[in-house]
Amino acid sequence: MDYLSQTDDIFFAKSGLDLDGTLAQVDAALGHADDGDLFLESSHAEMLVFDDGRLKSASYNQNNGFGLRAIMGEADAFAHSGDMSHAALERAVGTVQAVTKGYSGQMALAPAQLANEPLYTDANPLAETPFEAKVEILQKIDAAARARDPHVKQVTASLATSWQAVQIIRAGGIRFADIRPLVRLNVSVVVEKNGRMESGSSGTGGRVLLGSFLDESLWQGEIDEALRLANLGIEAIAAPAGEMPIVLGAGWPGVMLHEAVGHGLEGDFNRKGTSLFSGMVGEQVAAKGVTVVDDGTMRDRRGSITIDDEGTKSARNVLIEDGILKGYLQDRQNARLMNVDPTGNGRRQSYAHLPMPRMTNTFMENGAHSPEEIIASTEKGLYAVNFGGGQVDITSGKFVFSASEAYLIENGKIGAPVKGATLIGNGPDAMSKITMIGNDCALDRGVGTCGKSGQSVPVGVGQPTLKMGGITVGGTQAA
Repeated sequence: MDYLSQTDDIFFAKSGLDLDGTLAQVDAALGHADDGDLFLESSHAEMLVFDDGRLKSASYNQNNGFGLRAIMGEADAFAHSGDMSHAALERAVGTVQAVTKGYSGQMALAPAQLANEPLYTDANPLAETPFEAKVEILQKIDAAARARDPHVKQVTASLATSWQAVQIIRAGGIRFADIRPLVRLNVSVVVEKNGRMESGSSGTGGRVLLGSFLDESLWQGEIDEALRLANLGIEAIAAPAGEMPIVLGAGWPGVMLHEAVGHGLEGDFNRKGTSLFSGMVGEQVAAKGVTVVDDGTMRDRRGSITIDDEGTKSARNVLIEDGILKGYLQDRQNARLMNVDPTGNGRRQSYAHLPMPRMTNTFMENGAHSPEEIIASTEKGLYAVNFGGGQVDITSGKFVFSASEAYLIENGKIGAPVKGATLIGNGPDAMSKITMIGNDCALDRGVGTCGKSGQSVPVGVGQPTLKMGGITVGGTQAA
């Protein structure tokens, strides 16, 4: 796809900028720097929320702007503006030059200018479906959920759609571009039975057009899952507490891998020595058989990017192979300072933010065991299928995760559902305690958002069914 010509139409034909003048200003700004770029962005986002039988909110935002960055060693000179004019760009150039004055750097080689291999459509999902049709779908979801279960007290359905066009310009007129759609549908219900009230939610999404998410079979499935989780909460008993074997389900439980291990493998933390994994490339950091991959090249996935926000082509990066740490996720600045190659993981929330090393779709690869075999091998433990919130300390590796769906395992069989279970441990320690890896690797259903240093970006997580020995479970009942 010719992303450059499409984004030229957005940023130059329809704005206050012209291409030749912009290229000259970028050259002037970066003349003494080690690296840098001009990041141009045009984004459109719509959010519809249908709650308790009515359209509760409808928002639409359009943002256009640029971020100009020059890199000098470990320092950044950065200026941004929502005014897409040469006057605003000239002021940004002056700001950057004031910081770089007196610095004499050598501009790093640009990323290879390879043809874009499209990982998703470039069509705008906001323009594809009329507003009235989107509201009608949310109304149908509300009505269907209430008709499905008379115990439903509240239904919330939301539809989030966005479209982002970006162009990255480097010194010497080197340019890169991408156009990124994103859609997410979410259904939440509250059920009341026997004097108890519980909630359940389910969502799906990806870098696709909206049409596929309006198919009745898809949103009916989201209703079914939300109701299943809410009713499961009604039946759940108090979670046990103590140290015990843990079986993690496939798919979304990979969020624990993302948080407890993935962030610790981002290049900036390791360059600064603040990650528990710093200086451990080539060493055993997980049990044998554990292979962890970050792959931004997966078709239509929420975390995928054709290029990162510095112009580097997205890649499949093996971080841990058979338990051995192979490398870190890198943007251009950290890669240069660590004398390694960038990995295509320089990401930013918007033109008003600096890029940094971030994950895309991060998952553990398959092992040899079936999920049934893993459950059957566990005499007594906890089967955690879904997670809610969690916290991780990158420096120490300590984590706490709340299980939103979990079951007792007794005599090798899945038993009663439990609520209130939290998993407490240390990322590298937990990775070393993996004793069985399933053959059912799955990614989440397209709902992940990752926060770091005040910035949020869409990501994917995943894993097969896993068994870990000796993880502390915080609950309300002694094991």
